[in-house]
Amino acid sequence: MQIHINSNYNKEGDDKTMRYTPKTELDQRVAKLQEHLKQHDIDGALIIQNADLFYFSGTIQQSHLYIPAEGKPLLLVKNTYERALEESALDNIVYLNSLKELLPTLQSHGFSGFKTLGFELDVLPADLYLRYKELFKPANIVDASDFIRTVRMVKSDYELEILRDVNKVQSQIFPFISANLREGTSELKLVSMIEAFFREKGHPGLMRVRGFNTELHQQHVVSGSNTTPSYFWGAVGGRGVGPAYAQGASHKLIGRDEPVLVDIGFNVDGYSLDQTRIFCIGKLSDHLTQAYQVAIKIIEQIKQMAKPGVPCGKLHELARQIAGASPFANHFTGYPNQLTFCGHGIGLEQDELPVIGSKFKTPLEPGMVFALEPKFTFPDGAVGIENTYLVTQDGLETLTVFDEEIQYV
Repeated sequence: MQIHINSNYNKEGDDKTMRYTPKTELDQRVAKLQEHLKQHDIDGALIIQNADLFYFSGTIQQSHLYIPAEGKPLLLVKNTYERALEESALDNIVYLNSLKELLPTLQSHGFSGFKTLGFELDVLPADLYLRYKELFKPANIVDASDFIRTVRMVKSDYELEILRDVNKVQSQIFPFISANLREGTSELKLVSMIEAFFREKGHPGLMRVRGFNTELHQQHVVSGSNTTPSYFWGAVGGRGVGPAYAQGASHKLIGRDEPVLVDIGFNVDGYSLDQTRIFCIGKLSDHLTQAYQVAIKIIEQIKQMAKPGVPCGKLHELARQIAGASPFANHFTGYPNQLTFCGHGIGLEQDELPVIGSKFKTPLEPGMVFALEPKFTFPDGAVGIENTYLVTQDGLETLTVFDEEIQYV
């Protein structure tokens, strides 16, 4: 099989509304991963998970992306080859008919004698793992997911440009909600209005998460007493529409004098931000407004502390100290079960690194992007705020810019 040299790649693409990842961007990402591979004596990494595949190749067409510790990567595409050629700026792209041809094709392009190969073992199904283990024996199969996620954790200027484009649309939804929120509207109706607004603006309708069994609603809306804990590992669960999808918006009608928590994310070119605002028709109870002010205090004090070099765990400790000194300590990050984190990285996936949690010692670094979400959950409602921040040399830059007060309608 002859290798295809992708010399006809057009950065603009045929559709001028599409943004294709530039070759220089892909080359930088590959080089960063290769440094990790060399440091740990790994011959190369085989990448197949969609978010990682897109990050390093610019396409999610069904493929295997082999990144050697040294040299140019090879993209082996099963379906659809023609689209992969259009979408990916990588130099070396070949067609792969079946998994049985994977090793011979790699060998025919100079990749052989594997001793150690890295895979995304945090997400790779066990059946596929066993097949790869047999296919590449006696090579040692190791987990490369930490290296991949570490590279993705620090965003480039190209990625930050996309993320700033997200807020240009995302911030438009809150005035829309204020103008259309009515007493007696169901949570599901409000979600459908938000989704329709976003879809018309170009939202693909999907959000990616990495965790196993962690489906995620693209827009999360709960009101008043719909704070039922759920299987979803978040501060606010929601009853959902039934046991099969037991989280988020339900058939509940939105009433007066209760919080309406809107946790949303718009998506541009695969990237999204995370943002939460509280709406209310009427007036909230004192305990809810007071808890909300504690959430604001947490946000403000973390913004003062968060500088390059500060461990992520220190931010979580500060949040818990502030919440613990309030009357609402037992309601912070969930009730009756509390989370051990109050923030998470975001980008191509909703649950990226870094994690703002008690067990995470990773120091902040310029280019990191994370969502900070101090929330308080009560039987009669949930309140809190969420913004996405960029770590800069001087501290945090807010990427989700909108009025941070409770939105009274």
